[in-house]
Amino acid sequence: MDSRPRLYLCTAFLCGVLLTLGFKDFYPDLERRFRRRRKPVTSIAGAGLASKDQIGLEDHTNKANGEDIHDVEIGEGIEACVGNTPLFRIKSLSEETGCEILGKAEFLNGAGGSPKDRVALNIIKTAEEQGLLTPHSGDTIYEGTVGSTGISLATICRARGYLAHICMPSDQATEKSDLLLKLGAVVDRVPPAPIIDPMHFVNRARNLSADHTADPTRPGRGYFADQFENEANWQAHFEGTGPEIFQQCGGNLHAFVAGAGTGGTIAGVARFLKPKLPRLHVVLADPQGSGLFNRIKNGVMFNTLEKEGTRRRSQVDTIVEGIGINRVTANFEAGRELIDDALKVNDEEALAMARWLAEKDGMFVGSSSAVNCVAAARLALQLGPGHRIVTILCDSGTRHLSKFWAHAGSIGGKTDSKLDDIIGI
Repeated sequence: MDSRPRLYLCTAFLCGVLLTLGFKDFYPDLERRFRRRRKPVTSIAGAGLASKDQIGLEDHTNKANGEDIHDVEIGEGIEACVGNTPLFRIKSLSEETGCEILGKAEFLNGAGGSPKDRVALNIIKTAEEQGLLTPHSGDTIYEGTVGSTGISLATICRARGYLAHICMPSDQATEKSDLLLKLGAVVDRVPPAPIIDPMHFVNRARNLSADHTADPTRPGRGYFADQFENEANWQAHFEGTGPEIFQQCGGNLHAFVAGAGTGGTIAGVARFLKPKLPRLHVVLADPQGSGLFNRIKNGVMFNTLEKEGTRRRSQVDTIVEGIGINRVTANFEAGRELIDDALKVNDEEALAMARWLAEKDGMFVGSSSAVNCVAAARLALQLGPGHRIVTILCDSGTRHLSKFWAHAGSIGGKTDSKLDDIIGI
């Protein structure tokens, strides 16, 4: 009897060992089956992937000093700095008029520092697509310009493998031709002349381009950019400036004001905005001596300053540079029917506005920007408070030191200017 408990204990111990060894291999499979029954199969983001499937995740952030840094697109060359310029509220004019007057900061285009960057780049790209220009082949781009288009062309030509030959009137600010020379362009400063004269700066550029192409001893070809008639001009603003303004304003604006030289800016922007905003008021800002005001108001190009014996200059009788013209161009005509009104701005008003913007807003603008702002402020007073008006700030006053700003003078410590004094000049 005494030996039976020992036998029972030994038998129980051996059974326990055997049971443990057998369950060790069976339990994991049992556990997997139990969990599969408890957790239903689900799909992920509608992609048809079961949760049991393995998904590879990629980390697209970099970490520096413990902070996440997201990858951003890096532009290719100086061309990537053209376009997408800021739109900002001009505080002093907005507060004085009761309207929201917004300036499109085209002077921040990163190649030549003006809206002509858009034009130059689009002209060159279009010519490349048409097989008229080949990079690094000796091709030279010729253009007649009062300065800004030439600076943009000279910059982008260098970036894309071309040379630039610029013809400009000799009465334009010398800092423009100086900058062109620094950029490696050939510069011809020619006396102001009527458009019918072969020595008019535009005609000279056209003729030099043809001579280059016809000369078998010279490398490459000559290409005449022809900014006044080349429709790649207004198309650059239809594809860029107009959409940017519409998006930046959220589609909410009442008027667009701009001057015109070639007419590409006002035509391209109007052609984009008008179909989307049929009630938009498009207004031309025209300097004294230009015939475009009469073109809009009366359908003709005549200006009283063009009378025999009254004209002091051979192009446009104003110290303003970059806008104003006395002939019809293809680019202006592309949008003329969409322009609702025109406002004339004289030199005194432009000079006073330039001083005002420097005094009140710390904005040092060029002459065409000053003309645009005079017209925008005058339109705001006509429309009444509560309207949103967009205008173009073309270039910096640093390109107008020897001429426009030499007349404007220094603002000194002045802080008490009145807008009524400017608009009422």
